Amino acid sequence: MNSRSHLARLALAVTLASPIGSAIVSAQQAQNQEQLLAASGQQALAQGRYVEAQGAFEQLGRLEPSIAEVHATLAAIDFKLRQYDAAIAEIRIALRLKPSLPRLDSLMGLSLAELGRFADALPDLEKGFKQSGDTEERRLCGLQLMRTYSNLNRDAAAVEVGLRLNELYPDDPEVLYNTGRVYGNYAYVVMLKLHDKAAGSVWMLQAQGEANESQKQYDAALIAFQHVLQLEPHRPGIHYRMGRVYLARFNESQSSEDRDSALREFEAELAADPGSGNARYEIAVMDATQGDLNDSRAQYEEILARYPDFEEALVGLAGVDLDSKKPADAVPLLEHATRLRPLDEIAWYRLAQAERAIGNREKQETALAEFRKLHNSTPVTLRRPDVDSDVTPQTIGDGSPSGP
Repeated sequence: MNSRSHLARLALAVTLASPIGSAIVSAQQAQNQEQLLAASGQQALAQGRYVEAQGAFEQLGRLEPSIAEVHATLAAIDFKLRQYDAAIAEIRIALRLKPSLPRLDSLMGLSLAELGRFADALPDLEKGFKQSGDTEERRLCGLQLMRTYSNLNRDAAAVEVGLRLNELYPDDPEVLYNTGRVYGNYAYVVMLKLHDKAAGSVWMLQAQGEANESQKQYDAALIAFQHVLQLEPHRPGIHYRMGRVYLARFNESQSSEDRDSALREFEAELAADPGSGNARYEIAVMDATQGDLNDSRAQYEEILARYPDFEEALVGLAGVDLDSKKPADAVPLLEHATRLRPLDEIAWYRLAQAERAIGNREKQETALAEFRKLHNSTPVTLRRPDVDSDVTPQTIGDGSPSGP
């Protein structure tokens, strides 16, 4: 969790919050040497010349050992230079001289955490994260607090801090990276516990199947799911997962046998659970891919009658309408889809097609601009994320005979 540049800003903030110059002047008969040291030290610190600043403030501290602000500033410099033991010593002196100095509790917690003294760091980090009114200080304390909880094996608490950090800093890449790691670690810990407590359960077998599926170990995934069905023949979702495995293998091998097996599994899922919108959706996509537009339409319409906000189905049915030369029917479906998920570039693309086909040039340009913005700004590997929808995504090629 490397936040060096941000930690430097916090160190500088500690300094700016500590009126060193005025503290020395208030000593009244301050010598010129002390004033020069304070001025040169602050200038060096502001310009990032930390070793020079450290030397100046160390001299100043020897001349004026009773001024808390000098020790606070020196602590901030020591921290920046990764001399954490020295920083902690200076913080303690500063707090003894003036307990009301701001931000030093947070700097203490950050320093202790950098030394791996997580239990000691915990109270100050918790205080800084929960009570600080400074955005950057709170962010840094939160990141270190999450790390501290993880190292203390308090994984659930680390996840809780991560969730709060995501609320406070939703677009911060460092926060996103570190919270993602914490969530992944917590999922791993939970799966280990599941293995230890219920190794032969349907839940463990299902988890193994899904893990193998994600790693493209298709045969192993199918075996695990088949074992689940041996224990619970009517367990919802398992035939669907097997269908997804066959479909993934078909996409690589183009084997008609895998495609037929996928279709059988999706139909078996519907037989076990007629309300499975995901299974019916996959059948609709397969029908559309084969050019069976009437069958595909029927499947999509049945899904939407039950689940009117199934966004992928809205986009899929609109694609069928476009292929069937019914763009006016596609427009309200796609407008609904873009309201549900504004970041779905395929919905915007098809909406641009539909608006062009009915002669609405202005709305076509608006939709096309949204598509281009999303398409050009989002990495391919991160496009159209939707954790709630484990289904085959629509693509530009589906239901798209020509570009807008």
